[in-house]
Amino acid sequence: MHVYSDPASERHVNELSGVEVPWRFPAAIAGIEEAERAGLPVERLPCEPAGEDALLRVHTREYVGRLRELSDAGGGHLDPDTALGPGSFEVAALASGAACAAVDSALAGEAAFAVARPPGHHAGAGYAMGFCLFNHVAVAAAHARSLGVGRVAVLDWDVHHGNGTQDVFYADGEVLYLSVHRSPFYPGTGEAEEAGEGEGRGFTVNVPLPGRSGEDDYAAAFAGILVPVLREYGPELLIVSAGYDAHAADPLGGMGLEADSFAQFAALLSAACREMGAPPPAFVLEGGYDLDALSRSVTATVRGAYEVPPGWEYEGGVGLVEESRAALAPFWKSLR
Repeated sequence: MHVYSDPASERHVNELSGVEVPWRFPAAIAGIEEAERAGLPVERLPCEPAGEDALLRVHTREYVGRLRELSDAGGGHLDPDTALGPGSFEVAALASGAACAAVDSALAGEAAFAVARPPGHHAGAGYAMGFCLFNHVAVAAAHARSLGVGRVAVLDWDVHHGNGTQDVFYADGEVLYLSVHRSPFYPGTGEAEEAGEGEGRGFTVNVPLPGRSGEDDYAAAFAGILVPVLREYGPELLIVSAGYDAHAADPLGGMGLEADSFAQFAALLSAACREMGAPPPAFVLEGGYDLDALSRSVTATVRGAYEVPPGWEYEGGVGLVEESRAALAPFWKSLR
């Protein structure tokens, strides 16, 4: 697995958050180092900031310019929990660049992980939100399309719904966005009925789960909706918004996963890519705010990419999963 990172990821300081802190980066890197010690095939590589052309495929020129100006001026506040400081523009662009590099590796046949911060999936085309400045998976998906990739899937397992990613691709029929997340919860989006609009109708797949959901509930979501839809869509590339705040130890998430759950997710998605004849996944770090849980979950994700997948099967009867299946069945034969 190629791992793209840069020590500059520690430089961004969000003075409005006590959890999205600089030492999240070394905690995530400690997870990569543990994977190396375990003998997993990890190659750590540098990355470059995403250029303006890459950012403008997703974000408005006015928004990119505003972030640059604020960062150059020493920082500022963007929403109630999102601030940037000196150099934050470059750090966020570096995270988007790491995601693009991970996509390049995946398309060349090598699984990859972009380990950078701040997270990105709450950022929309023209707004910052929820600690996020640029939307790294959206920038990476747009980068893939600029290379000629026709069908891109983004799967988000962060505990929070990726409202920014959904907004960017809501009317897009060539990017499939799938999310399993806690609901009701921040940011208040991601209901099963939110399924896209226009040419994108049916290409947004939301599976909300109640608080304290554990691996059995997530297994139902993956086996009952996410993997069947992925197989039916047949993506040419899968990008994963890999957030770890659904871990039971996380101070924000309120869910019941353990580190090994993320190994199961990675194994299942990696196997699905092989079965579909798609490249291996490109993982992009999102949330995760308990530092020890973050480290262990990153290690588990790397390990899972090389393990036999779990034999999860959906037998029905899981309330919110059933609601999502009913909302999405008009668009996907595999859910009927």
